[in-house]
Amino acid sequence: MNISFDNTEVAFAYKSDKALSKANFLFKTMDYPWFVQIGTRLTPFFMKTGLPVHGIIRNTIFKQFVGGETLEETADVGRQLSEFGVDVILDYGVEGKEGEANFEHATQEFIRVIEYAGKQQNIPFVSVKVTGLARFALLQKLNEAPRLRSGIHANEAENEEWDRVCDRMYRICEAAANANVAVLVDAEESWIQDPIDRLTMEMMEAFNKEKAIVYNTIQLYRHDRLQFLKMSHVIAKQRSFILGVKLVRGAYMEKERARAQQKGYPSPIQPNKQACDNDYNAAVTYCVEHIDNIATIVATHNEQSSLLAAQLLTDKGLSLRHKHLHFSQLYGMSDNITFNLSKAGASVSKYLPFGPIRDVIPYLMRRAQENSSVSGQSGRELGLIKKEMERRKALKEGKVSMQVG
Repeated sequence: MNISFDNTEVAFAYKSDKALSKANFLFKTMDYPWFVQIGTRLTPFFMKTGLPVHGIIRNTIFKQFVGGETLEETADVGRQLSEFGVDVILDYGVEGKEGEANFEHATQEFIRVIEYAGKQQNIPFVSVKVTGLARFALLQKLNEAPRLRSGIHANEAENEEWDRVCDRMYRICEAAANANVAVLVDAEESWIQDPIDRLTMEMMEAFNKEKAIVYNTIQLYRHDRLQFLKMSHVIAKQRSFILGVKLVRGAYMEKERARAQQKGYPSPIQPNKQACDNDYNAAVTYCVEHIDNIATIVATHNEQSSLLAAQLLTDKGLSLRHKHLHFSQLYGMSDNITFNLSKAGASVSKYLPFGPIRDVIPYLMRRAQENSSVSGQSGRELGLIKKEMERRKALKEGKVSMQVG
């Protein structure tokens, strides 16, 4: 295996000099935690008040991390990625809208995105959030019950409400199966995750008999998720379906720890980063060991974990494009991993959200916070961008010297 994540020429071949310069400016900004902290608090406020910040956001952080405001705009980004052998995970990035009318609208939008993806060559996956289909408080009540739906049977209205959630998810998965597109169910906070896990497993049992259509997301920053992965595999074997999993480290660490401390229960979060890394790599290893009946998306910005997955495939004599293993990174981040994996022949994608700027603000604020808080993330991105800018500058100067000589 010969994969290097240091080749910036490959990593940024899809970016013009102007786009690279804009990315350099943005990551420099996110390298100042105090600036990000102020910005993530004020930006949603400015958007609500109608102040003219729409254009600034669109031309900076939105352009870096989001495909566009519409499917049509996003298609241009998808085509560009396709030229470099990179697939797309489409994410309709609207969050936090509750009410039955909004849930039904989101369901129809997810189905519309799935049907669109089914007609494209490089969109094998669509991301779905159950919190877009269900009331947060209902999920929390289900999570706290001893068993799924236990404790709410006395309330017929809530039973019917949960049945509507299940129906929405079934319609989405059915549309995906018909379009030959896979559905990736996002992970959420630990205090609403149990009903999401159970619902997703039910959908897998219904749709994953012959191939992986439905994937659950497993957050390995939780210390119980490696065992959960193995338990899920046991259930999948017992019920004769393919287990689909997207392995991530996680996105709610500070919120999880704060809530656990406030309410006085043990934190579900790993004691340290090394423990998280160990479990993530153990999960990757377990999935590759059982690759015949576990379909895995290695969704990480960690270079060591990505190399581990590639090495494990190679050691087993399997193709980097094996149908049950796929790599993915967020659009706008870790291009050195994505494009170098693609160059090596791996099956790899960019997670590409789209939606109106006002609606994807929560997603954008998380990206800013992640790049600011994750140890070395902004610095790593900046270092790679600077290296490529210097390489291009030297190349141009070299050409000028040759012409003068």
